[in-house]
Amino acid sequence: MNNHSEELLKLFRSAPGEYISGEEISRKLQISRTAVWKHINKLREVGYSFEAVSRKGYLMTGVPDRLDPASLLGSLQTKRLGRALKVVEITGSTQEEARMLADQGASEGALVIAEEQTAGRGRMGRKWFSPPGKGLWMSVLLRPSLPLTAAPQLTLLTAVAVCQAIRTVAGVDAGIKWPNDILIQGRKTCGILLESVTEEERIRYCIAGIGIDVNVTQDELPADLQEIMTSLKIAAGKSMDRAVLAGTVMNELEGLYDLYLAEGFRPIAHLWEALSVSINRTLIVNTPRGEVKGQAVSLDESGALILLDEQGERFTIFSGDIRLDR
Repeated sequence: MNNHSEELLKLFRSAPGEYISGEEISRKLQISRTAVWKHINKLREVGYSFEAVSRKGYLMTGVPDRLDPASLLGSLQTKRLGRALKVVEITGSTQEEARMLADQGASEGALVIAEEQTAGRGRMGRKWFSPPGKGLWMSVLLRPSLPLTAAPQLTLLTAVAVCQAIRTVAGVDAGIKWPNDILIQGRKTCGILLESVTEEERIRYCIAGIGIDVNVTQDELPADLQEIMTSLKIAAGKSMDRAVLAGTVMNELEGLYDLYLAEGFRPIAHLWEALSVSINRTLIVNTPRGEVKGQAVSLDESGALILLDEQGERFTIFSGDIRLDR
């Protein structure tokens, strides 16, 4: 699809449930009325539905279940992130797809989205449940000129962007469990995996992998995940437009990424703490050195989690699995 189709989708999304006249579309897109009709028909061919009423215009009545580049690009307000877009039907992992693009010299912001992943990965090599057509399985390429020590901060930044996007699109009270799991009512709905390739102790590039269970229903969740996972559809009680959610994630991520590059980590840390379900809670953390229990009080300047135990001893947690103390 061309830019006119993308602009046409933007126009309809800006006026949900409203008719837009052919004359208004023609004027705003600076194309002929005949061209408007042709672009409407092209969108119908890829699964969009429209109602056409004389003297009222066109009403978009349905969107395709599948992700298409025009719809995705039409949801973006970014300058870089998501502009180079690759949509694949099925892949082992969008992380590997993005890594190949990075090694081939792809520009910052290149985005890979898959309808289905067969080997999606979470933190610590865990398998991620990613059924076809039900979620957002995507990886975006970043090329920050930063030391390797900045990688954990970028992970936290990505969590803030995704959490804010979910709150905006789904209208649910999502929160962040340290470091980067997104929870709704105590159940996980999104996982984030940031992998870096370094050169002389600096980041050559990093890939932020984001997996969001969007339109999965309760009975579609595997039995062993039903008590610990949820989806936006389950939480909000309605289906979500995955293209709009993907665009909103990229919009939030670019804004926060630019803020971080300009002002450092502290503004991001404040946002993370405000969205966190871990801060001011008693946590049990399994670390490489053993189990630590204490109240989470803040992030330090590196992005590590600060805990205070009952004796007031301070612990700095750089990695480890955490659970809330009941």
